[in-house]
Amino acid sequence: MRLNPSELALIQAGADTTGMSVAGFLAYAGLAMARDQSRTAAAIATERDVLTELFTMRRQLGWAGSNLNQAAKILNSGGDVPHLTQVMADVHRAAEAVRKAADKVANRQTDEAS
Repeated sequence: MRLNPSELALIQAGADTTGMSVAGFLAYAGLAMARDQSRTAAAIATERDVLTELFTMRRQLGWAGSNLNQAAKILNSGGDVPHLTQVMADVHRAAEAVRKAADKVANRQTDEAS
């Protein structure tokens, strides 16, 4: 199987997130798709877009959390963090974006099960 670099990166991110090897992740995903023949190509493409967005948001949330941890360290050592409000807003915004995307996935799965 041939993948372009962006496809491989997406699959590698999915494998890393689930703690699987790339081969195991591909086998699992391929079998899951083969078992559900009723899904349309459009639904698969939409799901892939949502997953790509979730992986991106997950990284951004990690960066925001890291910034928040640095701010907490400075505050705990008696320092001042003049942009703490902005850091907190960034964390909340990233968390809300992840929640909305997860809700989309959960709602789609509920709709498909009905």
